[in-house]
Amino acid sequence: MSGNWVEAVKSRLPWLIINLGTAFLASSVVRYFDPTIKLIPSLAAYMTIIAGMGGNAATQALAVTVRRISLYDLTDKQAYRTVLKEFTVGLINGASNGLIVFIFAFFFDGNPMLGLVIFLAMTGNLIIAGITGAGIPLILKRVGIDPAIASSIIITTFTDVFGFLLILGLASKLLL
Repeated sequence: MSGNWVEAVKSRLPWLIINLGTAFLASSVVRYFDPTIKLIPSLAAYMTIIAGMGGNAATQALAVTVRRISLYDLTDKQAYRTVLKEFTVGLINGASNGLIVFIFAFFFDGNPMLGLVIFLAMTGNLIIAGITGAGIPLILKRVGIDPAIASSIIITTFTDVFGFLLILGLASKLLL
């Protein structure tokens, strides 16, 4: 925290380069489902909602977990409860937000099946966000990596990749 900008760059740049690589991974998921997007172009708009909400939910879980790590030396039992709590929060928040987007898709696009796909993708991605937002920093702490610097890169990968997989995979199976 008291280091200069050179030290900050040295500690952060490698993680940003890793993030760039994982962004290519997420984009490869989208490319794989290009035929689905061409047939249902509105998915492109909903993909940003699913990924963005997943990233924000994961960041919330991450912030709470890193704060717990910094304030307490968590036991394995406490760490397990933290992940379980964030799973539950992700499920409830995902279903709540998924319902809102379902209603929007139903009225705006006139397609209840599209709404169902988005509901399921939102719920699934916010569950993943909760689990990774709590679990990744705990794992990183255990292996000796600063969770405050490295966690966000990893959770962004999970929420982007799985968010895109969920919405596009479900759309491919349920809408085509």
